[in-house]
Amino acid sequence: MAVQVEIWTDINCPFCYLGKRRFEQALDGFEHRDDVRVVHRSFELDPTLPADHTGPVVAHIAEKYGISEAQAAANERGIGAQAEAVGLPYQVSGRDFGNSFDMHRLLHYALAHGAQEELLDALYRGNFAEDAPLFGDRERLVRLAVEAGLDETDVRAVLADPEAYADAVRADEREAARLGANGVPFFVFDRRYGVSGAQPPEVFAQALERAWSDQAPVLEVVGGADACGPDGCALPER
Repeated sequence: MAVQVEIWTDINCPFCYLGKRRFEQALDGFEHRDDVRVVHRSFELDPTLPADHTGPVVAHIAEKYGISEAQAAANERGIGAQAEAVGLPYQVSGRDFGNSFDMHRLLHYALAHGAQEELLDALYRGNFAEDAPLFGDRERLVRLAVEAGLDETDVRAVLADPEAYADAVRADEREAARLGANGVPFFVFDRRYGVSGAQPPEVFAQALERAWSDQAPVLEVVGGADACGPDGCALPER
């Protein structure tokens, strides 16, 4: 038996960063973790952003939610505290945001080459843990992809061709809409159970156990006839 877990995420999303770690904590304690296949799916928080659009996160959050930049900065510090609680580094100031479509295209290329997990970790690190802008810096994106084990020439070729893996990204986004996902992270277990948000590890552990146990065949037993067991055989009545 095996369980497939699909995770819809966006590189802009700090709760996707946290949710991945919390899910991994649950997976580490799961008895059948070697039989769990994880696939990361694409979800753009704002697919309408121009390809070259980028800007500071704090100002963006303040404008989007109609709060002050001081409040937005406080929110970032709060997320940073949550990240620290699960052992993740988090830059609480100076981060940027932007169009993530090329990153999603590269993640599909990485999936085809067995390095999707490594690339996603590199992108999260580049966005949330390192003190340097990520969005709008193609050379830094290439470096992160190469650090994740991908071929530089192939990475540059994917980025140079706007149609490469674009259909795969759009297909993921359509599927997210069909499944009712209107935010990320969104976890789907064997296309039967969904978990929305960066839940505690205990919630993911329960979902893993349920998905695994529900794969076991259900045996309906019809009894009542003569049979033998540990205590012997039933004797026919005379």
